[in-house]
Amino acid sequence: MNKERKKVIENNEISEIITVRLGKFEQKVLVEGKNSGLPVIITLHGGPGSPIPFGVGCRGLFPEITDKCILVSWDQYGCGINNAKLPEDISINDFVDMTSDLIDAMRKKFPANRVYLFGMSWGSVLAAKAAVKKAYSLNGVIVYGQVLYRLLRSDDTKLAILESKAPKRVKNEVESAFEKDEFPIDFAMKMVRYIAKYTNGYRNPNEPKSPTGKIVRGLLSSPDYKLHDFIAALKNGYGDNHSIVNELAEVDLRDDIKNITIPYKIFQGESDIVTSTYMIKGLIESCNNPMVSCTVIRDAAHIPGMNGMNAIMKEIDLISQNRF
Repeated sequence: MNKERKKVIENNEISEIITVRLGKFEQKVLVEGKNSGLPVIITLHGGPGSPIPFGVGCRGLFPEITDKCILVSWDQYGCGINNAKLPEDISINDFVDMTSDLIDAMRKKFPANRVYLFGMSWGSVLAAKAAVKKAYSLNGVIVYGQVLYRLLRSDDTKLAILESKAPKRVKNEVESAFEKDEFPIDFAMKMVRYIAKYTNGYRNPNEPKSPTGKIVRGLLSSPDYKLHDFIAALKNGYGDNHSIVNELAEVDLRDDIKNITIPYKIFQGESDIVTSTYMIKGLIESCNNPMVSCTVIRDAAHIPGMNGMNAIMKEIDLISQNRF
């Protein structure tokens, strides 16, 4: 661990790993901030099962956040420091219950503080459902890459593949799959590869990349991760599970979004066709919910680079100034 990171940790009033019961399981959570009076931001990572960049191993890596807020980083059950084989019948609602328990734990630990959620991609599913379930315990939510419905199956996803330089074989395969009522999981995994290879859906080439290498090196030198925790941030209990992926393919959050009663700010990459920006904009325009907004980030995609992360940091500044 370098001197700069060590100094950040030493200067934080709060910098600890706590163990809390979330759902049915005891889990470790990182809680870190400059002082105990700051607003709390609970991060809900993507994947499922990808606790990067905001995982338990990131202690001292983000002073730009922890100087302004108390950052709560949770490696969701089944990955990272909380790695375990997932029960085959585990569900999205089980993870929503864990999220709710984490919100309750932070409310108990910091009863006078404002509490917010920040969800990315898969984490946006938990954020949307928790925003409805725990509205009385939250002051607001930030999301990047909001899952809505028909994940990987939107019309603009199909169009992007058909207009890409993908070979005719791939285009025929996609057209055939979209004509069927069922969308098998094995083909969904193919769609992930096709989107990544042939479109700007995951990453936009015009967006400066975020410093992923620095974060990975930081996790490798984490004071809280052992090597097996780092490996489990990449290869973990989600690999053999099918229930979450199957349910995620069919999830529909339109009613959840419509029923949100707290400030809920969605950020979408301009070229995101994974969690379709076009579909999100359409819902926001039609649902007439003043609590929900959508900001489209130019030259960005589903995985945030510098443009996306800069937009998130501006919202964190607003939270720290009580202007969210």
